[in-house]
Amino acid sequence: MPMPADANQYGDIFGGWIMSQVDIAGATVAMRRARGRVATVSVNSFVFNQPVSVGDVVSFFAEVVETGRTSIKVSVEVYAVRHPAQPITVKVTAATLTYVAINQQGLKRELTSAE
Repeated sequence: MPMPADANQYGDIFGGWIMSQVDIAGATVAMRRARGRVATVSVNSFVFNQPVSVGDVVSFFAEVVETGRTSIKVSVEVYAVRHPAQPITVKVTAATLTYVAINQQGLKRELTSAE
């Protein structure tokens, strides 16, 4: 849940806060697929559909949509639940990011086969 420190003077959450949370969600599923460390290579698309406000309950849903020899493309959708007394859920953001599997030295490595 975003807090007042994450907002501008109008109560809207800074886009950078959403972007960092999206990167964490995307990296989580990418690490699971890579079975190890990953690094963000590219933000392929990022669309803010609606603002997020202080007090919104925000959920991030990430899934692997494509893999290459070393890379993993992830789609992340962000939803906000608003108005706790009469909750409504709205899609607020959608993004696609690419990660690369890396070894302990931070160098690119090939993915193992998916199970």
